[in-house]
Amino acid sequence: MKDFKEIISGSKPTLVDFFATWCGPCKMQSPVLDQVKQDVGDEANVIKIDVDADPELSALYRVQSVPTLIIFKNGDPVWRASGLHHREQLVDKIREFVDK
Repeated sequence: MKDFKEIISGSKPTLVDFFATWCGPCKMQSPVLDQVKQDVGDEANVIKIDVDADPELSALYRVQSVPTLIIFKNGDPVWRASGLHHREQLVDKIREFVDK
């Protein structure tokens, strides 16, 4: 959890994917997130949190369905959504928070 706090506390936006290994939509979202990371490069972080492996973190951010995506900036959640999202949507949303 300490590493997580450090990562999301930076000025660089961090997209966090709260997922589960048994979740079909999560499996579909994963390659999209890999493409998003390639698109945004060093502009943002993209990390994945397994809700079953880290239930305390999931509870802290009230994750009730998977996948849940949250963008953090300076330690604060600035955007949140559940379900599948397209690469372009996520890249555009992340870039809204770059250098703000």
